[in-house]
Amino acid sequence: MSTFMQKKENVVRKWYVLDAAGKPMGRVAAVAATLLRGKNDPEFTPHVDCGHFVIIINAEKAVLTGNKLEDKYYHHHSGYIGGLKSVQYKTLMATKPEMAMELAVKGMIPHNKIGAAAATRLKVYAGAAHKHEAQKPVAYEM
Repeated sequence: MSTFMQKKENVVRKWYVLDAAGKPMGRVAAVAATLLRGKNDPEFTPHVDCGHFVIIINAEKAVLTGNKLEDKYYHHHSGYIGGLKSVQYKTLMATKPEMAMELAVKGMIPHNKIGAAAATRLKVYAGAAHKHEAQKPVAYEM
């Protein structure tokens, strides 16, 4: 008996909706990363991009536990001398909650071509409305 290996031509992608309202951001991001990689399927193959599309709604209502709103910072650098920019997560969640959720999910997927392709299938919205009704997404229970 041989081991089954998924082919990229045979991958069937589904659309899932995750509701982040009142849930910890890390828990939602972990579930989203699992779905983006396709690890919930019995046909999962590590070297093939066999993940699904994930829509995260209510990103602004996600909860950061502990003192993360005050203690956690998002750092990025412009590339110039003295170009380090730091934003507190309290400010980031108030202004760009979609970006905070995307950063959490992107940190949990592989940092290679498969992970980059999976990151393009992630759609994050601050509110409860999204524009992917035509794809008939299924609500995923965490």
